[in-house]
Amino acid sequence: MTQHRKTRFAPSPTGYIHLGNARTALFNRLFGQTFLLRIEDTDQERSRPEYTTALMEDLRWLKMDWDEGPASGQADQYFQSRRQAVYDRYYRQLEAQGRVYPCFCSPDDLVRSRKLQRLEGKPPRYAGTCAHLKPDEIQARLDQGLEPTLRFRVPAGRTIEFDDLVRGKQRFDTDTIGDFIIRRADGTPAFFFCNAVDDALMEVTHVLRGEDHLTNTPRQLLILEALGLRPPRYGHISLIVGEDGAPLSKRNGSRSIRELRRQGYLPLAVINLLARLGHRYTVESLQTLEQLQAGFSIDHLSRSPARFDPHQLDYWQQQAVHQADDETLWQWLNADSRSTIPPEKRAAFLALVRSNCVFPDQAAEWATILFRDEFPLTGQAREILAQTDSTFFRTALEAFQAHRNQWKSFLQTLQAQSGVKGKRLFKPLRAALTGRLDGPELPRLHELLGAEKILTRLSKWA
Repeated sequence: MTQHRKTRFAPSPTGYIHLGNARTALFNRLFGQTFLLRIEDTDQERSRPEYTTALMEDLRWLKMDWDEGPASGQADQYFQSRRQAVYDRYYRQLEAQGRVYPCFCSPDDLVRSRKLQRLEGKPPRYAGTCAHLKPDEIQARLDQGLEPTLRFRVPAGRTIEFDDLVRGKQRFDTDTIGDFIIRRADGTPAFFFCNAVDDALMEVTHVLRGEDHLTNTPRQLLILEALGLRPPRYGHISLIVGEDGAPLSKRNGSRSIRELRRQGYLPLAVINLLARLGHRYTVESLQTLEQLQAGFSIDHLSRSPARFDPHQLDYWQQQAVHQADDETLWQWLNADSRSTIPPEKRAAFLALVRSNCVFPDQAAEWATILFRDEFPLTGQAREILAQTDSTFFRTALEAFQAHRNQWKSFLQTLQAQSGVKGKRLFKPLRAALTGRLDGPELPRLHELLGAEKILTRLSKWA
């Protein structure tokens, strides 16, 4: 029987979700049959409630709703900061088994130890300084007011093997790992511990995460083995790099989902880009989330770094705008544009948007041009208008008055009476009617502007 796949996204709310984290969430959403959201907020200094709220808003904006997790931000079991009693119970179990010990080494002690190991040509790992303290030695340190961390005692001479969903067979020698911290000095759980315990307790079956977590996996498998808990299957996906080949960061193009929202990107554009960063699809056209899920396969994940190209994001944005329905586009426009557009012109304007705009501010420019009395002129339009004799516009005005409802007849008459055709005919008309030389076809402008506005604008230059 095929195992039901339960995946999860477990972010730390220490900032706005960015492209890398959003892709991790998306891959888990596409791969899983049940998708869980868990908030890993044990870093009390950096975690902020407003980031948790923003995170959930951004996931919902991307249409990546979760099947299990916080609904209103108040579901305690999905916030690690509210699960301390659970972790304490498993700490006591490990203590009873002799699998952990208190460590009183200070951060400075650890830095000096690692430095010495490097000088001796050894890989830096915990030297086991506190691994064999006697009970009276531990008590003496506690009596001095020292607050220990809790370290997991890594068994010597073992090989940890697991089959990575993306990278295949993996082997780690425990003698190279070193005892690691599972509880901080302030009593809060370290990532290695609470992340693994919660995956097991929440019955997560599969985890896709960045390849930078690969070396965490043997540690977490050791923890779950000691606790008698079932681990998920892990898959470590390639990292995203910028156009310069360096890991994606603000410096080379990374943006938060919140920033993309403010810039006017549509969620469908973002998920179509992210779904293809390190994953191959046989269908190259814009797809819905459901279609992306149907085409997602672990076998199509690449082990090579995924290169982020901002031009590709704009390409998917253009496709998303072109295919959006009227209501989606209407809500996508800014409030000022919506208040400017006459109700009877709404459908025609949205048709213009689909073929001529990529972002809401571009649509706002066209709303101003078409429906306000004052609109800006580009430098090229001013130049064309300055070069065109007013006789042309007087002829155009007369021809339009005669054929105000038949654009084709108007153009034929203007061409015959002015002796002008081609660009010399269309450029002055565009400049006078819209203040620019690019944009929709002239018949569509005729429909949107209406006869009275066209007469007014031609009169200005006649």
